[in-house]
This record gives sequence, C-alpha cells and structure tokens, in this order.
Amino acid sequence: MYIIKESAKKIVESYSAILKEQAYLVSAPVLNDYNYELTVQNGAGKLKILVYFGKNGNKTVIQGNKDSQLYIDINNLLFTNKIENTQFESPEPLHYIGTDESGKGDYFGPLVVAGVIVDNNSFAQLKKIGVKDSKLLSDDAIKKLAPQIKNIVGDKYNIIVITPKTYNTLHAKMKNVNKILGWAHAKVIENLLEKENVANAISDKFGDERLIQSQLQEKGKKINLMQFTKAEKYTAVAAASILARNRFSEWFVSQSENNNLVLPKGASKIVDTTLRYIKEKFGVAYLNDIAKVHFKTTNKL
Repeated sequence: MYIIKESAKKIVESYSAILKEQAYLVSAPVLNDYNYELTVQNGAGKLKILVYFGKNGNKTVIQGNKDSQLYIDINNLLFTNKIENTQFESPEPLHYIGTDESGKGDYFGPLVVAGVIVDNNSFAQLKKIGVKDSKLLSDDAIKKLAPQIKNIVGDKYNIIVITPKTYNTLHAKMKNVNKILGWAHAKVIENLLEKENVANAISDKFGDERLIQSQLQEKGKKINLMQFTKAEKYTAVAAASILARNRFSEWFVSQSENNNLVLPKGASKIVDTTLRYIKEKFGVAYLNDIAKVHFKTTNKL
C-alpha cells in the first residue's frame, strides 16, 4: 500500500506541474484517507482532480461539470484519450456512504432514496449474502435481502420516501425530477453523517453532479462525493438500491391492502388499463395521491 500511495503522490505532483505550466491556478496537493486531491481554477471555473490509491492500484477522477470548457481542456491536457472514451473510477473505499434511488421511471408509486454506510466488516458480510444491483434481483429476493442488510449495518442506513402527493407538489415547484433527486440524495447523506463521521460517499449519477453537491449542508460539504453511472457495482450503493426498491415495493402492497387497488409498476400498457379503471371508480383527481402526474401517461385520460 505504501508504494501505491507514493505512486499516487508522484502522479498528482506531475499533474500539478503540467497545469502550472499552462498558467492554471492549482492548490497544493492535499492528502485524504484514500486519495490525493488538487483543486484547479481558471477564472470562474473550478474542478478537482483526485488520485486514488488502493488495493487495485491508482485511479484518477476529475470532479466537475463535464460540459464546462475547463473540464474539457483539463481532460485533453492531462490525458491522451478523447473525453468520451475516458472513464476514471475509484477503487472501492473501505468506509463510505452509498446512495441510490427507486421509482424514478415508474408512473405509480413514490420516489424513494436510500443510503447505507459500509465499512470493512459490513462489506464482507454484504457480499456474502449476495448484495448486488437491485435491478438484477427479483422482488422476492429483494424482500429477503432488505432485512438482512439492515441487520448487518445496524442503524447505519437512511431511507427517504417521497409520496406521490408530495412528489407532485415538489415537481410543480422545481419542474425537474433530477432536482428532487438531488435534494433527496443530499438529505440522505446529511442524515447518515449525523450518525457517523464518514469521509467518502458514492452516488448513482442521474444528472449534473452539482444537483447533489449544491444541496449538501455543513457536514455534507466536507465529504468527498463521487458520482458514477452504474454505481451499483459499489457494495454500499447496491445495498442502498435494494433498500430503496424494497420500500418502493412495500408502498404498492399497502395500496393493495388499504384500497383494494392493485397498481402495476413501470410505465407499460397495463398502466393504461389501470388508469381507465381508476378514472371510473375513483375519479381523475385521485391520481395525485398515487401517481407522478407530470408523466405523459396522464394525458391519455
């Protein structure tokens, strides 16, 4: 590990030298638990370069707005591959928060965001019980795994359920589902930081990285937040995805029990058939309590 750590230091120092030669404002390298960090500025633009060290060697992550000219220029300056072919990812930290969501693409039901703190001990146990991306698991498997995950991590998890009625109110105000997700992911991270001090967090990337970062409060702004597409390959994110999907499914069970109304998941043709039944029995206004009404599906009524 010492050799890999020293290698990361040399890499970040070489980046610093290259950037300074091009007249960028570069901070002194900062040593964190799992990486060396540089902050790079050019005018109003700002981003971070993180060089990780771990059991899989060294990995580089550029954190910032990928559409910004600064990001494009730095990427092209430091790396020979074109930006669309360059994928820098972090080795799995030993202690971190993972967050994921469920229900974003489902017409009926809530939007659920969950987070889990994983450390070296819980990591091995979660792997042993078969924790992986919830999209690769059946509802029955998720139902069995969810309580096992909670038993392993104890109170080190948090789940936020945004009911359809609340979701519709928020969407009418924010006009964007990703903004709602940004707030919810940030809130989950903040809630977990109240339970335990954690240096790193990994989130599934659903939009601009600033959507979560801008919503973080005092404790959250100090955390090293990494956002990746298909982040469920990381154990804590996979565990969070299972908890989120399980709570999402529980909402459908409660609807069936309380209102004798079986609602389909997703946004398939079955949804259209169910819509006609709801219109006849409950009225269109009832959709505000059970569906994400901004979906185009609503217009079919």
